[in-house]
Parts: sequence; structure tokens; C-alpha cells
Amino acid sequence: MRTGIGYDIHRLIPAIRKTAIPVGGVQIPCYFSVESHSDGDVLLHSLTDACLGALALGDIGQWFPDSKPENQNRPSREFLKEVLHRVHAMGWRVAQCDSVIFLEEPKLAEHWTEIRESVARMLGIEITSVSVKAKTMEGLGAIGARKAIAAQAIVLLEEKK
Repeated sequence: MRTGIGYDIHRLIPAIRKTAIPVGGVQIPCYFSVESHSDGDVLLHSLTDACLGALALGDIGQWFPDSKPENQNRPSREFLKEVLHRVHAMGWRVAQCDSVIFLEEPKLAEHWTEIRESVARMLGIEITSVSVKAKTMEGLGAIGARKAIAAQAIVLLEEKK
């Protein structure tokens, strides 16, 4: 078995009109947008980094640099899919993941199941093996000031049978 940890943070930009931000492949309605070279899904970025870390394959910036035009506005699910293809080719599969999303708003409670289902589908595992938690920063720092969103994830890889 192998474990990997990933982390990502992006700036939140206030919006005048209601829009949505991506979290775990789910569009969450809110009055913010995410400043990012790709679509800015911090949960998928942290899961991608965790998978890469578990196999000592570098990080998301090495695999999908923001200096490459093809990564501009690219869906984060494509990053995860490409990395999972490599994970599988090396004889491994994701067995379980645990994650934390750090943000003040929007609140994620009503989207919890949908985010877990989305992540489970992308990873090819049962929803019972996907943990997603959301935490505020109690008004502290950039996240607490509603200027950023972050996520941290850990994955457990097992050899394919």
C-alpha cells in the first residue's frame, strides 16, 4: 500500500451576480469565482497531487504547468483522469481517500453527498471509501476573510489484483 497527501489553494474573487465554483467536480452556486489557470477545483487538484505523491511522481505543477496554453481553463477532472491512468498503468488503484475543504462560504453541507458521489465516480471507488469534510477558518487568514478556498486530501493506493 502507498499513501499520498495533496494540498491546493486558490484566490476567491467576489462576484456581483450569482455564479458557481467547482468543488470535487460539482458546481457550487455562490457569489465568487476562483482565480486559477485551470477551472480551479481545489479538491480535484489536491486529490491529483495526493495520487502523484503516493507514487513519488512529482506534483500537479510539474505534470500540468500553467505555462502551457493547453492547461488554460482546462477541467480539473482531466488532470485527475490522466494521473489515474498512470497510477493504474503502474499496477495501483485508489482504495480510499479523505479530504478537507477550507472555506467560509459557500456552505457545502447541502452538496456533501453530490461531491462524494462525484469524487467516487472519478476515482472508481465506492462512496463509502470517500470522505469529504468542510471546515471554516473561524474568520482567520485569507480563507477566513473569504479571499481564498483550499483543500487537503490523502489517498490510499493498493496494488491491483
